Amino acid sequence: MRGPPTLLSSQLATNALAVNLLDASSLLAAFGALGIAVVLFAETGLLVGFFLPGDSLLFTAGLLCVPGNHNGPHLVLWQVLLAALAGALAGAQVGYLIGRRGGRPLLARSRRRALTEGVARAEELLSKYGYGKAIVLARFIPVVRTVLNPLAGVLEVPQRTFTLWQVLGGTVWVVGVVLAGYALGSSVPNIDKYLLPIIGLVVIVSVIPIALELLRARRASRRGGGDAE
Repeated sequence: MRGPPTLLSSQLATNALAVNLLDASSLLAAFGALGIAVVLFAETGLLVGFFLPGDSLLFTAGLLCVPGNHNGPHLVLWQVLLAALAGALAGAQVGYLIGRRGGRPLLARSRRRALTEGVARAEELLSKYGYGKAIVLARFIPVVRTVLNPLAGVLEVPQRTFTLWQVLGGTVWVVGVVLAGYALGSSVPNIDKYLLPIIGLVVIVSVIPIALELLRARRASRRGGGDAE
C-alpha cells in the first residue's frame, strides 16, 4: 500500500529538482497549470519573483493548449486561463498589501539594480499616467509589474482603485498573451519545431520597453550633465 505513494512522491521531488525556473517549457512540463498560478503569483506579488518568465510562460501555455500540434505536454485552455488569472490577480493584491504594511524601506532594502530601476520606472508611470493607466500598463512591462504593486501600497493608492485597475490590467494581460499563443499554435502546423525561437522573440519583445526606458534615461542624464557644464 505504501509503494505507489512513495514512488509518486519521489517522482514529484525529482521533477521539482530538475525544473528550470527560467524556462517556460520546463515549468509547464513539470507542473502544468498549477505552475502557472505559482509563478505568476511570485512574479506579481513577491519582490523575489522579478526574474521569472511571466510573458513567455503565458505565451507558451497558450501554444501548448492546441491539441495535436506539438510534442510537449498538453494543457487545457480554460484551466490555463483560470490558473493564470488566479495567480496574477492574487499576487498583485498581496504585493499591494505588502507595500501598504512594509512601506518604502522594503523596496529600498533591495540591492538589485533591476528592482531599483523598476521602482523608478513604476514611480514615473504613476506620476505621468495616473493610477489607472499606470497599473494597467505595468502588467506588460517585466520587473515593473513586480514592483508597482507594492509601490502602490507604499504610496497609499486607494485599495478600491488599485483592485479595480489591477483586475482589469491583469485580465487583459493574461487573456491576451495566452490567446495570442493559442492562435499562433492553431495556425502554424508542428509549432513545437519553432518553440524556442518564438519564446526567445517573446522575451525580446517583453524586454524592449525596459531597454527603451534605460536608453531614454541615459540620454536624459547626459543632457543634464551637459546643461550643468
